[in-house]
Amino acid sequence: MITKKTEFEQLHKYVEESSGNEKNICEITAIKNGRIVYEDYWHGYRRGDTLNVMSVTKSVMALLTGIAIDKGLIRSVDQKVLEFFPDYLVKRGEKTIYDITIRHLLTMTAPYKYKSEPWTKVCSSDNWTKAALDILGGRNGITGEFKYSTLGIQILSGVIENASGMKVIDFANTFLFEPLSIPRHTNKEGSTKEEQFNFLMSKEPKGNVWYADPQIVNTAGWGLALSANDLIAIGLMCLQKGIYNGNRIVTEEWIDAFSTPYIDLDDRFGNMSYGFLWWIIDANKRIYAAIGDGGNIIYINEAKGVCVGIAGTFKPRIFDRVQFIQKKIEPLL
Repeated sequence: MITKKTEFEQLHKYVEESSGNEKNICEITAIKNGRIVYEDYWHGYRRGDTLNVMSVTKSVMALLTGIAIDKGLIRSVDQKVLEFFPDYLVKRGEKTIYDITIRHLLTMTAPYKYKSEPWTKVCSSDNWTKAALDILGGRNGITGEFKYSTLGIQILSGVIENASGMKVIDFANTFLFEPLSIPRHTNKEGSTKEEQFNFLMSKEPKGNVWYADPQIVNTAGWGLALSANDLIAIGLMCLQKGIYNGNRIVTEEWIDAFSTPYIDLDDRFGNMSYGFLWWIIDANKRIYAAIGDGGNIIYINEAKGVCVGIAGTFKPRIFDRVQFIQKKIEPLL
């Protein structure tokens, strides 16, 4: 007779012996109906060790945006971006930027003046938010086209900071992390290319940090370090429609809003849809996820009461983490 323990042991061995997309996994935590039913570690990682969860950071920014709206600091997702940057000097002849809203940022439909993201230009600047504003807009206007941008979403950090009068990390610690029993985070500073590369590529635990630019504005598109247990706390709060340990963290309306599909995508994006910085896997079954490079993920299946958090070291072009969860983990839960 194969027991549940045996099945989990087989899963551990599968990851441990993987030579493919699973070999960078360091932590997995899974919950079913509010209870942790699986927790496992590889490569010397232990409970509480954190990794750069890459673009899962974007989904955390979506939650912070919702909290700011709940508090009246942002009127709505249709508020114009430039209202938060009254001192920003718009370049002569630029018109499109005036009409771009927070909704455009959240749905990745904001237009940008580049063919490929100008990493060096933005990440070697003294002010990453201003550098991101400099690439926002363009002659084609707002077309509604999906344009995934890690650099452009940096603008959202500036929006939250200017709206709240707080550093993003302080806002997150106060209104999201600490209420979810996620350890208080501190800034990880490092403006040189070498420092950024080391943070990205190092396989060592990161500590409870969030990368920040020279202005100590936290990165919105990557750079937040979380453990699998941290990811699962966020997921559980979402499963419970914004409530954690009996406390309201964000409104149920915002949970529904960010997990609603606004744009249907093609096979380049796994035929998923996109909400507010969250990926919608199956709208009818209420399955959605925060997904970052390296296969970092918060996977949520509302109908089954399931959430899976996976954290791993940097490994580019991992696109099968949802399939891995649905084929290897979810059946065990």
